[in-house]
Amino acid sequence: MAKKENSFKGYGINTQAIHTGTAYDEGTGAVRRPLHMANSYKLPDDLSQVNYSSTDLLMYSRNGNPNQHWLEEKIAALHDADDAIVLASGVGALHALFWTLLKTGDRVLYPKVSYMAVYRMFHELFNHKFGVETVMVDMTDLEAVRKAITPGTRLVHIETPDNPTNGVTDIAAIAKIAHENGAVLSVDNTFASPYNQRPLELGADFVVEALTKFINGHGDAQGGAIISNDLSTMDRIRYEAQVNVGSVISPFNAWQIFRGSVTFPLRMQRINESSQKIAEWLEQRENVTFVSYPGLPGNPGHELARRQMKEGYGGVISFGVKADDKAVEKFCAALKVVTFAVSLGHDESLIFPQPSYDERIHLYPEKFRDGFIRFSVGLEEPEDIISDLDQAMKSIGL
Repeated sequence: MAKKENSFKGYGINTQAIHTGTAYDEGTGAVRRPLHMANSYKLPDDLSQVNYSSTDLLMYSRNGNPNQHWLEEKIAALHDADDAIVLASGVGALHALFWTLLKTGDRVLYPKVSYMAVYRMFHELFNHKFGVETVMVDMTDLEAVRKAITPGTRLVHIETPDNPTNGVTDIAAIAKIAHENGAVLSVDNTFASPYNQRPLELGADFVVEALTKFINGHGDAQGGAIISNDLSTMDRIRYEAQVNVGSVISPFNAWQIFRGSVTFPLRMQRINESSQKIAEWLEQRENVTFVSYPGLPGNPGHELARRQMKEGYGGVISFGVKADDKAVEKFCAALKVVTFAVSLGHDESLIFPQPSYDERIHLYPEKFRDGFIRFSVGLEEPEDIISDLDQAMKSIGL
């Protein structure tokens, strides 16, 4: 699919977030592009050259819709990339990438600590259903990656910072190892966002963003994106995964995310600043057993994060408290400003306990196995968040 030239290339990220993909509405002159809820479009009079599995022509919403295309322009611009594909969810984007790249007999390295859906796809689905060799590796350990990779490895997939422990992986070093062995590198960039980190500039071949999270930022729409400069593979992803598997985003969700993305850089700047303050406060708390946040100088990945996360360290703090699972649940339920719910990257702060009985807890570093909490910082006043955390901790005797 031929991509539209980004007329705002070279401008700052705030300017691109506002203007890329935006234009006057041709029909009305409105300064906001409209929501097109149509699922079918007028076909050309001559159908002899129409490919019904193509995305080059607006014909049916599964092949693409205008709101999707405008959002794709914006997401590509945020990564200074040649192309982006926007799909129904972050997991849909991950699956679309893996589905297109992999075949029976291929070998994949994936993180020991990863998002649950990635764990499910590689630990249970791609290997058992499709005969893909899936190998779990501690991606923060470069020597472990070197030992695990082979010339037959097709894909190395990483998250950095990872979900949920906030481990930091060296993108440039892993890219070098992957490419020396004929593999491609994909990076889940959701925790960092393109405001803080652009993996393509560090050697990654593909980037995945859960648009549901920081880029949308309002907790009201779901979407995911694949970003790359490899145009031929991106065309394959559109053909194989979008059109013929059907992981297409709805026009309404694309329109909502487009609207949310306009303020994305401003929100991330605020979230970065607040997260740093809150992480530093948590680190001083007597009954907090650990704080994992890349912005803290004592964090194992801090120096690496300083090199590859340019604007800040993101909005997710992982920390532990001296409490059992039930007490941690009571702590979360006692919060008044912070919302007790899954997900991350919303305007409101979100908190979610990682219980000791989780099936993957043994894969995490030992300090994460008791009293572990994942906290997504929102846009509230940081002082109000800190006061809320303080009163909830006191309510369970911490």
